[in-house]
Amino acid sequence: MTLRRRGEKATISIQEHMAIDVCPGPIRPIKQISDYFPRFPRGLPPAAGPRANAPPDAPARPAAASAGRRSPSDGARADDEDVDQLFGAYGASPGPGPGPGPSPARPPAKPPEDEPDADGYESDDCTALGTLDFSLLYDQENNALHCTISKAKGLKPMDHNGLADPYVKLHLLPGASKANKLRTKTLRNTLNPTWNETLTYYGITDEDMIRKTLRPCRPSSRISVCDEDKFRHNEFIGETRVPLKKLKANHTKTFSICLEKQLPVDKTEDKSLEERGRILISLKYSSQKQGLLVGILRCAHLAAMDANGYSDPYVKTYLKPDVDKKSKHKTAVKKKTLNPEFNEEFCYEIKHGDLAKKTLEVTVWDYDIGKSNDFIGGVVLGINAKGERLKHWFDCLKNKDKRIERWHTLTNELPGAVLSD
Repeated sequence: MTLRRRGEKATISIQEHMAIDVCPGPIRPIKQISDYFPRFPRGLPPAAGPRANAPPDAPARPAAASAGRRSPSDGARADDEDVDQLFGAYGASPGPGPGPGPSPARPPAKPPEDEPDADGYESDDCTALGTLDFSLLYDQENNALHCTISKAKGLKPMDHNGLADPYVKLHLLPGASKANKLRTKTLRNTLNPTWNETLTYYGITDEDMIRKTLRPCRPSSRISVCDEDKFRHNEFIGETRVPLKKLKANHTKTFSICLEKQLPVDKTEDKSLEERGRILISLKYSSQKQGLLVGILRCAHLAAMDANGYSDPYVKTYLKPDVDKKSKHKTAVKKKTLNPEFNEEFCYEIKHGDLAKKTLEVTVWDYDIGKSNDFIGGVVLGINAKGERLKHWFDCLKNKDKRIERWHTLTNELPGAVLSD
């Protein structure tokens, strides 16, 4: 070291300056940033440091004694204890102070069974998956459920560019899967899509509004938001579910709901409640034409009969008894659909007084090439029918020249019918 005379300013050589700055003491391992901000699993962080294994009544060494014999390993251990103190808010006890006395006992960690399920819902799902704005309207007069998909906000990015190609899919449960699914168009490269698109389920009755769901297996609808990929399977973003019993007839209800993770569906319950489908029929006795006008308007939620999950449906009608076998009428075939729209009308020339002796038989079939067609379901209207089928026939006979439309549930079998085309 350079000696200085009395009255002169202290001077330090560059070698001494570097030695002071670079070598202030024993060399210790450099701590990583993750050591100061550890990612503990759910629950309390594990107790760190050698004192965790010491008995709670073990006395702490005096600070003066420990300071005089401090080695590099002792310094690293002290730093670890300082880090423990930083996380006292997480439930770990702070390290002991410099004064003598017993170190405080750490509280026991939570048992594993008290930790939340990693597959369950979390409070941050709303911000992680996004929100969906939509409205539902049950049109009781026309037996229709209208779902208007407005927009989504803050969707989870699903593509490499940090965006997504979202679309919305509706699933009405319980029921045949593809027949109860509707979807919006796909919007490209956005996390805040605006659809303003209305999707409609037809053939919805008051009973359905109590029994069905837009998803789980109670009356509701499942509304899913997905990301479309051209070269691989579409990816699920999130979903929400609305019990239909929450809706009032002819009143629009608006929702703005956080998307949630996907939950499984009880498939056994779905199959037990699965239907063959429904058909919308109109009846009118025309005084001008002196005949019965039968309108086949549409079908909904038909059972899938083909391997692709769809059917190629068409409808046949008979007015029985049919001695001459001339009462058969057939609609056009609608390809690859479970919700066909026909809008066809047939006329049976018959006196009004003779209708009480007749029975109208309506059957729905799946068209197949090269083999026999598959029977989907049917319904019989007449004086010997029951429930809504009898009421529909009676209202037609009672109200001449008035067109009456009713939805009817298709059954697997028809009394006395030949189930072949």
